[in-house]
Amino acid sequence: MSTQAKPDRKFAQRAWLRALERTASIERERDLCMPVLIDRLAERHGPQPALASPGESLTYRALAGRAHRYARWGLAQGLRSGDTVVLLMGNCPEYLAVWFGLTRLGVIVALANTHLAGEALVHSVAIVAPKCIVVGASHAAALVAVRDRLPPANIWGHGESAQDLPDLVPLLADVPDEILSAAECALPSVDTTALYIYTSGTTGLPKAAKVSHQRLLQWSHWFAGLLDVTPGDRMYDCLPLYHSVGGVVATGATLVGGGIVEIRERFSVSDFWRDVRDTGCTLFQYIGELCRYLVNAPRRPEESEHRLRIACGNGMRPEVWGPFQERFRVPRILEYYAATEGNFSLYNCEGEPGAIGRIPAFLAARVPVALVRIAAATGEPLRNAAGFCETCAPDEAGEALGLVAAEGRPGARFEGYQDPDASARKLLADVFAPGDLWYRTGDLMRRDQRGFYYFVDRVGDTFRWKGENVATAEVVSALSTIPGVAEAVVYGVQIPATDGRAGMAALVVTADFDLAAFRIGAAQRLPAYARPVFLRLLPALAATGTFKPKKQELIREGCDPGLVGDPVYFDDPRVQAYVPFDAGTYTALGEGKIRI
Repeated sequence: MSTQAKPDRKFAQRAWLRALERTASIERERDLCMPVLIDRLAERHGPQPALASPGESLTYRALAGRAHRYARWGLAQGLRSGDTVVLLMGNCPEYLAVWFGLTRLGVIVALANTHLAGEALVHSVAIVAPKCIVVGASHAAALVAVRDRLPPANIWGHGESAQDLPDLVPLLADVPDEILSAAECALPSVDTTALYIYTSGTTGLPKAAKVSHQRLLQWSHWFAGLLDVTPGDRMYDCLPLYHSVGGVVATGATLVGGGIVEIRERFSVSDFWRDVRDTGCTLFQYIGELCRYLVNAPRRPEESEHRLRIACGNGMRPEVWGPFQERFRVPRILEYYAATEGNFSLYNCEGEPGAIGRIPAFLAARVPVALVRIAAATGEPLRNAAGFCETCAPDEAGEALGLVAAEGRPGARFEGYQDPDASARKLLADVFAPGDLWYRTGDLMRRDQRGFYYFVDRVGDTFRWKGENVATAEVVSALSTIPGVAEAVVYGVQIPATDGRAGMAALVVTADFDLAAFRIGAAQRLPAYARPVFLRLLPALAATGTFKPKKQELIREGCDPGLVGDPVYFDDPRVQAYVPFDAGTYTALGEGKIRI
């Protein structure tokens, strides 16, 4: 008998209503922020577990107490409202305690991507101008390697093996865990920025997206309502805590509902189902590629012995949806679309396979979204004779826009980035009427006759791989500094039966180019998800009259050996080296016999 749930309108309606009820309660309290909420949860659920991991677990009371210590430590360090602290730490319960505590002071905590190194790490730190940096022991080496290039800041290690940095852990033992009074430090306003969460956006190096206290509360309560979280729930969270999905949605929604967050350092195909079963998790936060990995893995007895009732996330491809739900007997999948810096989200509460969401009629006025036609050559919205954009017909792909709120009209606030220029580039004016303002997602979508939205692709050069947006300009800049690389063009290519687009670099190389040295150089300069999976070696790159490389033909040919006449190399995970790419390997990738 099939376990795949059919689209359920009644379930969806209940989920929407719960989400609206939860968020309505916080909108009435203008002095509520996440640290205050954690204190309330500690009063309500005190001795109950809140965060769990193989290394450490914290009850609700202990989590609040630990956060108070970080707040008091920060106050003693001279940190004040509006200051920034960079947090570079792996997944662990302590991670949340750090930013819960410091944001209580009105401090903005920048959640640095732990995969970054070199220039990208320097840039991420420099753009937020921190007063302080807190770095976990396992990531201290990457930070120390670029310490001389960082702006002035007090750097604290977290753990005694954190290079030569002063260790914050023993200092905290002497700090009281009592809650700060308003007299000691005023509460931050809900409209002020609480976190910087980094995102690649559409071009360039990482950008620091602003996330206010209000949005933290909104995300947490909204998803708690959609998932109907109760104290009996456990969320399995193996996604990075520096991301909004793993670090805010999965954690915040579960804590708001009084449940337990099972935090894991990373995703493991071989350990996943056994871990989910043994911990008794009822909720799982995913990105689509994780689900494909699980579907492609060998069958295990424990994969159907779990208690999961909902898998929630984004990027579940249509061809994975059915096999995942059927094989692993997951009753419901809650797929959604959102971006950290975005001003709207879409939710597929009905469980319609492949859809990223829809907007119910009773929310249409509250969430104005439009799909507009795009010029394929430029990636810019098309304008009609009157100068306005054109909306797409049903099932026609176009860029998704969200109306930015203004006085007297619907829409949602766009908080933007730390860099005002980067924020301005995400906005589009005079779209349908003089003076209106819309947020550009950079994503191509289509909407069917029933109102369901489906993701199509990214606009422009950015492509998505391993759940990350990869900016080609950033990768080209890094690869061009590797010895032997004369010219480079980077783009994403599709691989059969694989989500997203894998990175491919077309290179013009000199006589001293060495594949092994190139692979080492790429690893030193780029996070794993941004390193080229394929290399194509060409004698020359065609260019336009303005010296911009012509790469549409390269993108069309992709990595298919039947189309590409130049030598192509594949970063084979089985041997940890670039090897010649042939038709047999291409077929094996399409059949899921090689996982990348």
